[in-house]
Amino acid sequence: MKAVGYFKSLPINDPESLLDLELPTPTPGPQDLLVEVSAIALNPVDTKVRQRRASADGQTPVVLGWDAVGVVRALGSAVRGFALGDRVWYAGDITRPGSNAQFQAVDHRIVARAPASLSDAEAAALPLTAITAWELLYDRLQVQQQAERPVSLLVTGAAGGVGSILVQLARQLPHLTIIGTSSEPEGAGGAWLRELGAHHVISHREPLAPQIARLQAEQGLPPLRYAASLTHTPAHFADLVAALEPQGRLGLIDDFGPGDIDVMALKGKALSLHWELMFTRSMHGTHDIAEQGRLLAEVARLVDAGQLRSTLAEVMGPINAATLKRAHAQQESQRQRGKLVLQGF
Repeated sequence: MKAVGYFKSLPINDPESLLDLELPTPTPGPQDLLVEVSAIALNPVDTKVRQRRASADGQTPVVLGWDAVGVVRALGSAVRGFALGDRVWYAGDITRPGSNAQFQAVDHRIVARAPASLSDAEAAALPLTAITAWELLYDRLQVQQQAERPVSLLVTGAAGGVGSILVQLARQLPHLTIIGTSSEPEGAGGAWLRELGAHHVISHREPLAPQIARLQAEQGLPPLRYAASLTHTPAHFADLVAALEPQGRLGLIDDFGPGDIDVMALKGKALSLHWELMFTRSMHGTHDIAEQGRLLAEVARLVDAGQLRSTLAEVMGPINAATLKRAHAQQESQRQRGKLVLQGF
Protein backbone atom coordinates (compact mmCIF):
# COMPACT_ATOMS: atom_id res chain seq x y z
CA MET A 1 0.00 0.00 0.00
CA LYS A 2 1.03 3.64 -0.45
CA ALA A 3 1.97 5.53 2.71
CA VAL A 4 3.86 8.61 3.86
CA GLY A 5 6.38 8.21 6.68
CA TYR A 6 9.91 8.94 7.84
CA PHE A 7 12.86 7.40 9.69
CA LYS A 8 14.61 10.42 11.26
CA SER A 9 13.21 13.48 13.05
CA LEU A 10 14.12 16.30 10.69
CA PRO A 11 13.06 19.87 9.88
CA ILE A 12 10.17 19.91 7.45
CA ASN A 13 12.34 21.50 4.73
CA ASP A 14 14.69 18.49 4.75
CA PRO A 15 14.09 16.21 1.72
CA GLU A 16 13.79 13.17 4.02
CA SER A 17 11.46 14.74 6.61
CA LEU A 18 8.52 12.92 4.96
CA LEU A 19 8.83 10.21 2.31
CA ASP A 20 6.53 8.39 -0.09
CA LEU A 21 6.70 4.69 0.83
CA GLU A 22 5.31 1.29 -0.16
CA LEU A 23 4.37 -0.71 2.96
CA PRO A 24 2.52 -4.00 3.64
CA THR A 25 -1.22 -3.66 4.21
CA PRO A 26 -1.86 -4.13 7.96
CA THR A 27 -3.67 -7.19 9.28
CA PRO A 28 -6.49 -6.22 11.66
CA GLY A 29 -6.42 -7.59 15.21
CA PRO A 30 -9.50 -9.03 16.96
CA GLN A 31 -10.86 -5.58 17.97
CA ASP A 32 -9.82 -3.83 14.76
CA LEU A 33 -11.38 -2.50 11.62
CA LEU A 34 -9.24 -2.35 8.51
CA VAL A 35 -10.14 0.99 6.93
CA GLU A 36 -9.34 2.15 3.42
CA VAL A 37 -8.49 5.80 4.06
CA SER A 38 -10.21 8.43 1.91
CA ALA A 39 -9.25 11.73 3.59
CA ILE A 40 -7.06 12.87 6.47
CA ALA A 41 -6.53 16.10 8.42
CA LEU A 42 -3.44 17.61 9.97
CA ASN A 43 -3.16 18.48 13.67
CA PRO A 44 -0.40 20.05 15.81
CA VAL A 45 0.32 16.56 17.19
CA ASP A 46 1.55 15.50 13.72
CA THR A 47 4.29 18.12 13.71
CA LYS A 48 5.20 17.52 17.36
CA VAL A 49 5.60 13.76 16.89
CA ARG A 50 7.59 14.24 13.69
CA GLN A 51 9.98 16.54 15.54
CA ARG A 52 10.37 14.25 18.58
CA ARG A 53 9.97 10.60 17.52
CA ALA A 54 12.36 8.84 15.17
CA SER A 55 12.11 5.24 13.95
CA ALA A 56 12.79 2.95 16.91
CA ASP A 57 15.05 0.63 14.92
CA GLY A 58 16.00 2.77 11.94
CA GLN A 59 14.19 0.29 9.66
CA THR A 60 10.51 0.66 10.55
CA PRO A 61 9.11 3.99 9.36
CA VAL A 62 6.95 6.23 11.53
CA VAL A 63 3.58 6.82 9.87
CA LEU A 64 1.74 9.84 11.27
CA GLY A 65 -1.91 10.86 11.02
CA TRP A 66 -4.69 11.11 13.62
CA ASP A 67 -7.78 12.12 11.72
CA ALA A 68 -9.36 9.98 9.04
CA VAL A 69 -12.47 9.17 7.07
CA GLY A 70 -12.63 5.93 5.13
CA VAL A 71 -14.44 2.71 4.30
CA VAL A 72 -14.32 -0.53 6.30
CA ARG A 73 -12.68 -3.31 4.26
CA ALA A 74 -12.14 -6.01 6.92
CA LEU A 75 -13.37 -6.83 10.45
CA GLY A 76 -11.56 -8.35 13.43
CA SER A 77 -13.09 -11.41 15.08
CA ALA A 78 -14.33 -9.45 18.15
CA VAL A 79 -15.79 -6.49 16.23
CA ARG A 80 -19.47 -5.75 16.76
CA GLY A 81 -21.66 -3.02 15.32
CA PHE A 82 -19.84 -2.48 12.01
CA ALA A 83 -20.10 -4.03 8.55
CA LEU A 84 -17.97 -4.14 5.43
CA GLY A 85 -18.49 -0.99 3.40
CA ASP A 86 -19.36 1.26 6.36
CA ARG A 87 -18.09 4.82 5.96
CA VAL A 88 -16.39 5.70 9.24
CA TRP A 89 -14.40 8.43 10.99
CA TYR A 90 -11.97 8.41 13.89
CA ALA A 91 -8.82 9.96 15.39
CA GLY A 92 -6.91 6.75 16.02
CA ASP A 93 -4.28 5.79 18.60
CA ILE A 94 -0.95 7.62 18.96
CA THR A 95 0.83 4.34 19.82
CA ARG A 96 -0.07 2.72 16.46
CA PRO A 97 0.68 3.54 12.80
CA GLY A 98 -1.41 6.50 11.68
CA SER A 99 -3.75 7.43 8.87
CA ASN A 100 -1.17 8.72 6.35
CA ALA A 101 -1.59 5.44 4.51
CA GLN A 102 -4.02 3.78 2.12
CA PHE A 103 -5.10 1.28 4.79
CA GLN A 104 -5.14 1.54 8.58
CA ALA A 105 -6.02 -0.90 11.35
CA VAL A 106 -7.91 0.88 14.14
CA ASP A 107 -9.74 -0.30 17.28
CA HIS A 108 -13.45 -0.29 16.44
CA ARG A 109 -14.34 1.05 19.91
CA ILE A 110 -12.88 4.46 19.04
CA VAL A 111 -14.62 4.62 15.65
CA ALA A 112 -18.09 5.73 14.54
CA ARG A 113 -19.97 6.09 11.29
CA ALA A 114 -19.16 9.38 9.59
CA PRO A 115 -21.80 12.10 9.20
CA ALA A 116 -23.86 11.48 6.08
CA SER A 117 -24.25 15.20 5.40
CA LEU A 118 -20.49 15.91 5.06
CA SER A 119 -18.06 15.10 2.30
CA ASP A 120 -15.00 13.03 3.18
CA ALA A 121 -12.87 16.18 3.36
CA GLU A 122 -15.34 18.05 5.55
CA ALA A 123 -15.68 15.09 7.91
CA ALA A 124 -11.92 14.45 8.16
CA ALA A 125 -11.45 17.89 9.70
CA LEU A 126 -13.43 16.99 12.82
CA PRO A 127 -12.63 13.80 14.80
CA LEU A 128 -9.55 14.71 16.87
CA THR A 129 -10.66 18.24 17.66
CA ALA A 130 -14.24 17.14 18.36
CA ILE A 131 -13.09 14.40 20.77
CA THR A 132 -10.71 16.82 22.52
CA ALA A 133 -13.37 19.52 22.84
CA TRP A 134 -16.07 17.08 23.99
CA GLU A 135 -13.89 15.38 26.60
CA LEU A 136 -12.57 18.72 27.85
CA LEU A 137 -16.05 20.17 28.24
CA TYR A 138 -17.99 17.19 29.55
CA ASP A 139 -15.47 14.79 31.13
CA ARG A 140 -12.91 17.26 32.55
CA LEU A 141 -14.65 20.60 33.19
CA GLN A 142 -18.09 18.94 33.54
CA VAL A 143 -19.86 22.03 32.25
CA GLN A 144 -23.17 20.17 32.20
CA GLN A 145 -23.36 20.28 36.01
CA GLN A 146 -25.17 23.03 37.94
CA ALA A 147 -27.00 23.99 34.77
CA GLU A 148 -29.58 25.95 36.75
CA ARG A 149 -27.06 28.78 37.40
CA PRO A 150 -25.89 31.10 34.58
CA VAL A 151 -22.08 31.07 34.38
CA SER A 152 -19.39 31.92 31.85
CA LEU A 153 -16.83 29.86 29.96
CA LEU A 154 -13.59 31.40 28.68
CA VAL A 155 -11.87 29.75 25.70
CA THR A 156 -8.34 30.95 24.92
CA GLY A 157 -7.13 30.41 21.36
CA ALA A 158 -10.74 29.85 20.44
CA ALA A 159 -10.33 30.22 16.67
CA GLY A 160 -8.05 27.16 16.39
CA GLY A 161 -9.10 23.62 15.57
CA VAL A 162 -10.19 22.55 19.07
CA GLY A 163 -11.57 25.96 19.99
CA SER A 164 -13.73 26.15 16.87
CA ILE A 165 -15.51 22.93 17.88
CA LEU A 166 -15.53 23.66 21.61
CA VAL A 167 -17.33 26.97 21.08
CA GLN A 168 -19.99 25.24 18.97
CA LEU A 169 -20.50 22.46 21.53
CA ALA A 170 -20.64 24.88 24.44
CA ARG A 171 -23.27 26.98 22.66
CA GLN A 172 -25.63 23.99 22.93
CA LEU A 173 -25.81 24.64 26.71
CA PRO A 174 -28.06 27.64 27.46
CA HIS A 175 -26.62 28.31 30.93
CA LEU A 176 -23.18 29.12 29.48
CA THR A 177 -22.04 32.53 28.26
CA ILE A 178 -19.02 31.98 26.02
CA ILE A 179 -16.04 34.32 25.81
CA GLY A 180 -13.51 33.48 23.09
CA THR A 181 -10.07 35.02 22.71
CA SER A 182 -8.54 36.08 19.42
CA SER A 183 -5.58 38.14 18.23
CA GLU A 184 -8.08 40.25 16.28
CA PRO A 185 -11.36 40.53 18.23
CA GLU A 186 -12.82 43.09 15.84
CA GLY A 187 -11.36 41.47 12.72
CA ALA A 188 -11.73 38.16 10.89
CA GLY A 189 -10.92 36.08 13.98
CA GLY A 190 -13.59 37.76 16.06
CA ALA A 191 -16.15 37.48 13.27
CA TRP A 192 -15.38 33.74 12.92
CA LEU A 193 -15.88 33.14 16.64
CA ARG A 194 -19.14 35.07 16.78
CA GLU A 195 -20.37 33.09 13.77
CA LEU A 196 -19.57 29.87 15.66
CA GLY A 197 -21.51 31.03 18.72
CA ALA A 198 -19.24 33.05 21.02
CA HIS A 199 -21.17 35.72 22.92
CA HIS A 200 -18.07 37.89 23.46
CA VAL A 201 -14.60 38.01 21.90
CA ILE A 202 -11.60 39.55 23.69
CA SER A 203 -7.93 39.90 22.80
CA HIS A 204 -5.31 37.43 24.01
CA ARG A 205 -2.64 40.00 23.19
CA GLU A 206 -3.77 41.98 26.24
CA PRO A 207 -4.23 40.87 29.89
CA LEU A 208 -7.39 38.75 30.09
CA ALA A 209 -8.58 39.46 33.64
CA PRO A 210 -9.19 43.22 33.14
CA GLN A 211 -11.14 42.54 29.94
CA ILE A 212 -13.35 40.01 31.71
CA ALA A 213 -13.86 42.36 34.66
CA ARG A 214 -14.92 45.06 32.20
CA LEU A 215 -17.49 42.73 30.61
CA GLN A 216 -18.83 41.87 34.05
CA ALA A 217 -19.14 45.53 35.02
CA GLU A 218 -20.52 46.86 31.75
CA GLN A 219 -22.55 43.94 30.36
CA GLY A 220 -23.46 41.83 33.38
CA LEU A 221 -21.29 38.88 32.37
CA PRO A 222 -22.11 35.90 34.65
CA PRO A 223 -19.35 34.61 36.95
CA LEU A 224 -16.45 32.91 35.16
CA ARG A 225 -16.73 29.31 36.38
CA TYR A 226 -14.86 27.56 33.55
CA ALA A 227 -11.76 28.28 31.48
CA ALA A 228 -10.48 26.15 28.61
CA SER A 229 -6.87 27.20 28.04
CA LEU A 230 -5.94 25.80 24.63
CA THR A 231 -2.64 27.57 23.99
CA HIS A 232 0.07 29.66 25.71
CA THR A 233 -1.20 28.72 29.17
CA PRO A 234 1.87 30.02 31.07
CA ALA A 235 1.41 33.47 29.54
CA HIS A 236 -2.24 33.61 30.62
CA PHE A 237 -2.11 31.59 33.85
CA ALA A 238 -2.09 34.47 36.36
CA ASP A 239 -5.02 36.14 34.57
CA LEU A 240 -6.97 32.87 34.45
CA VAL A 241 -6.54 32.40 38.20
CA ALA A 242 -7.55 36.01 38.85
CA ALA A 243 -10.63 35.87 36.60
CA LEU A 244 -12.08 32.49 37.66
CA GLU A 245 -14.64 32.49 40.47
CA PRO A 246 -13.88 30.53 43.66
CA GLN A 247 -14.23 26.76 43.07
CA GLY A 248 -13.94 27.30 39.34
CA ARG A 249 -12.40 24.83 36.89
CA LEU A 250 -9.43 25.25 34.57
CA GLY A 251 -8.84 22.83 31.68
CA LEU A 252 -5.60 22.60 29.67
CA ILE A 253 -4.42 20.86 26.51
CA ASP A 254 -1.15 22.58 25.58
CA ASP A 255 2.47 21.61 26.31
CA PHE A 256 4.87 23.52 28.56
CA GLY A 257 7.60 22.95 31.11
CA PRO A 258 7.03 21.72 34.69
CA GLY A 259 8.03 25.05 36.22
CA ASP A 260 6.06 27.28 33.86
CA ILE A 261 2.94 27.61 36.04
CA ASP A 262 2.51 27.93 39.80
CA VAL A 263 -0.17 25.41 40.72
CA MET A 264 -0.15 26.68 44.31
CA ALA A 265 -1.82 29.82 42.99
CA LEU A 266 -4.99 27.72 42.57
CA LYS A 267 -5.28 26.89 46.25
CA GLY A 268 -6.70 30.14 47.61
CA LYS A 269 -9.80 29.88 45.42
CA ALA A 270 -9.90 26.05 45.53
CA LEU A 271 -9.65 26.05 41.74
CA SER A 272 -9.35 22.64 40.08
CA LEU A 273 -6.92 21.85 37.25
CA HIS A 274 -7.85 19.34 34.55
CA TRP A 275 -5.66 17.95 31.76
CA GLU A 276 -7.23 16.67 28.57
CA LEU A 277 -5.48 14.25 26.20
CA MET A 278 -7.78 12.55 23.73
CA PHE A 279 -5.33 9.65 23.28
CA THR A 280 -5.57 8.57 26.94
CA ARG A 281 -8.40 6.08 26.45
CA SER A 282 -6.76 4.33 23.50
CA MET A 283 -3.19 4.48 24.90
CA HIS A 284 -4.18 2.81 28.17
CA GLY A 285 -7.09 0.66 27.02
CA THR A 286 -9.29 2.20 29.70
CA HIS A 287 -12.45 0.53 30.93
CA ASP A 288 -14.48 3.19 29.10
CA ILE A 289 -12.56 3.19 25.81
CA ALA A 290 -15.83 2.76 23.89
CA GLU A 291 -16.98 6.18 25.12
CA GLN A 292 -14.84 7.66 22.37
CA GLY A 293 -16.78 5.84 19.68
CA ARG A 294 -20.06 6.81 21.30
CA LEU A 295 -19.17 10.48 21.49
CA LEU A 296 -18.10 10.49 17.82
CA ALA A 297 -21.49 8.98 16.97
CA GLU A 298 -23.18 11.80 18.90
CA VAL A 299 -21.02 14.41 17.14
CA ALA A 300 -22.05 12.86 13.80
CA ARG A 301 -25.70 13.16 14.87
CA LEU A 302 -25.26 16.83 15.79
CA VAL A 303 -23.55 17.49 12.45
CA ASP A 304 -26.32 15.82 10.47
CA ALA A 305 -28.90 17.78 12.51
CA GLY A 306 -27.22 21.03 11.49
CA GLN A 307 -26.05 21.86 15.02
CA LEU A 308 -22.30 21.53 14.34
CA ARG A 309 -20.34 22.59 11.29
CA SER A 310 -17.05 21.40 9.87
CA THR A 311 -13.96 23.52 10.53
CA LEU A 312 -12.33 22.60 7.21
CA ALA A 313 -10.12 25.47 6.03
CA GLU A 314 -8.48 24.02 2.92
CA VAL A 315 -8.16 20.80 0.94
CA MET A 316 -4.46 20.95 0.10
CA GLY A 317 -4.29 18.07 -2.39
CA PRO A 318 -3.70 14.32 -2.47
CA ILE A 319 -2.12 12.30 0.35
CA ASN A 320 1.56 12.23 -0.54
CA ALA A 321 4.84 13.47 0.89
CA ALA A 322 4.94 16.71 -1.09
CA THR A 323 1.47 17.82 0.00
CA LEU A 324 2.04 16.74 3.60
CA LYS A 325 5.28 18.74 3.73
CA ARG A 326 3.39 21.86 2.71
CA ALA A 327 0.71 21.11 5.29
CA HIS A 328 3.27 20.56 8.07
CA ALA A 329 5.03 23.80 7.20
CA GLN A 330 1.76 25.71 7.28
CA GLN A 331 0.77 24.11 10.61
CA GLU A 332 4.16 24.97 12.11
CA SER A 333 3.67 28.63 11.16
CA GLN A 334 1.04 28.80 13.96
CA ARG A 335 -1.08 31.05 11.79
CA GLN A 336 -3.57 28.36 10.79
CA ARG A 337 -7.30 28.89 11.36
CA GLY A 338 -9.42 25.79 10.88
CA LYS A 339 -8.16 22.46 9.57
CA LEU A 340 -5.94 21.44 6.66
CA VAL A 341 -7.18 18.32 4.85
CA LEU A 342 -5.67 15.98 2.25
CA GLN A 343 -7.81 13.66 0.16
CA GLY A 344 -7.09 10.60 -2.00
CA PHE A 345 -3.84 8.97 -3.10
